[in-house]
Amino acid sequence: MFVIVTYDVGEKRVHKVCKKLKQYLMWTQNSVFEGEITKGKLVKCLTELEKIMDKREDSIYVYEVQNPRNIVKRVYGQEKSFEEMFL
Repeated sequence: MFVIVTYDVGEKRVHKVCKKLKQYLMWTQNSVFEGEITKGKLVKCLTELEKIMDKREDSIYVYEVQNPRNIVKRVYGQEKSFEEMFL
């Protein structure tokens, strides 16, 4: 399945959440990840994120796309490529 994950977490946990999501998905923009992932890997990722986040303060949103062929992604302005920035 294709997912888009966004997050809003406390400053102390941002790096840990970002690092964890990089293990599973592509970093596309600040606090946004996307990509193909199996249901099992998504559950594992979310379980690991729950150990990092503070549920009283933090939010993680997961958008599951049932048919990724229907997604049209348009970038206005400069498209960020975080993978290239840090390689």
